[in-house]
Amino acid sequence: MIFRQLFEPVSCTYSYLLASRRGGEAMIIDPVLEKVDRYLQLMRELDLRLVKAVDTHLHADHITGLGALRDKTSCVTVMGEQSSVDVVSMRLSDGETLHIEGLSLEAIYTPGHTDDSYSFLMQDRVFTGDTLMIRGTGRTDFQNGDPRAQYESLFGRLLRLPEETLIYPAHDYKGDTVSTIGEERAFNPRLQVKSAEEYVALMNGLNLPNPKMMDVAVPANMRQGLHQEEVARLGWAHTAAEALTLAADPGVVLIDLRERAERERHGAIPRALHAPYGELPENLGEGGLLHELGVATGKRLLFYCAFGERSAMAVRAAQDAGLAGARHIEGGIAAWKKAGGAVV
Repeated sequence: MIFRQLFEPVSCTYSYLLASRRGGEAMIIDPVLEKVDRYLQLMRELDLRLVKAVDTHLHADHITGLGALRDKTSCVTVMGEQSSVDVVSMRLSDGETLHIEGLSLEAIYTPGHTDDSYSFLMQDRVFTGDTLMIRGTGRTDFQNGDPRAQYESLFGRLLRLPEETLIYPAHDYKGDTVSTIGEERAFNPRLQVKSAEEYVALMNGLNLPNPKMMDVAVPANMRQGLHQEEVARLGWAHTAAEALTLAADPGVVLIDLRERAERERHGAIPRALHAPYGELPENLGEGGLLHELGVATGKRLLFYCAFGERSAMAVRAAQDAGLAGARHIEGGIAAWKKAGGAVV
C-alpha cells in the first residue's frame, strides 16, 4: 500500500494520500488548496491516478483543495451526507464504504466539532478529521458544533475501536504525526472526564479565538462547485422537468454515472444504463460502450449522477469525444426526485 502523510504548515493541516499500488487509483483526504500542485507532482512521480478527494468536514482554517483537484483531474469529490458544500459529487452516510482500487474505508459519522464531521476507518487506522486529535479534541463552539454530540462520537464510536488502531488527525500544532486509540484513551486530557456533562462543561469553558481564516475559508469552501450554469449556457443541460419528457423518447438513453452502492441506496431512473463515472474514459473511447451508443446507433446520451457534478464533467468529456448530442440532468437524481420522477 502507498501511504503518504503530507503537511501544510500555515494551518498545520495533515492531508493523506492513499493507493493500493503504484500505477493504480489514488484517494486524498483533507487536501489544502495551496498544496494541490505538490499532490499532483507526487502522484505523477508514483504513477497514480486520483479518483477521489475527500474532506472530513467543512474546514474553517484553510481553503480546501477539493475544487482545484476536481478541475485538474476530474476526480470525484466526497463528503458526508450532512454537508451542504456545493463541490461535493458523492455524499456518504454513516456505515457506508468508500472504495478505490484495492482499498476500502468505512465512513463513521462523528459530529460535534461540526455537524458534518466524519471519520474514515481503514483496517488498522482511522482518519479522524478534527474530532479526535493527538492529546486533544476539536473545538465545538461554531459551525453547529455540539460538545454533547462530540462526547458521543468519541466515547460511543471512536474509543470503542481496538486500542492499537492508529489515529491520523487533520491537524496537529505540536509536531506529532500519529497516535493510537489506546494512547489517547490513557493520556488525552480531554478524555479523562467521567460524564458527558463534565465534557460539555470542559468544552464550553475553552473560550478560544476564532480561526484566522474562518471568515474567508468557510464561504470559500461552501462554494467550490463546478458551475453547472456554465454547462447549461453551452446548451448541454436539461432541467429535471425536461428530463421527465426526454426519458420516454426512444432516441434518448439515460446514463447513470453513480457507483453501484449509490444506486442500491437511492434507487435509479427506470431503464437507465449503468456506466460508472470511473469507467468514463474507456466508455467514451473508440469502441467503448458510450461511444458506440452515441456514434454507431445515433442515440442521444443523457447523463445523470447524484447532484449533477459528475454528469457535468461527463457531458464535457463526451462533447470533447465528439458526441455532440450528449446532455446531462442539472441537479442529478436529487432534482429528478423533486420533480416527481420515478425511481426503481
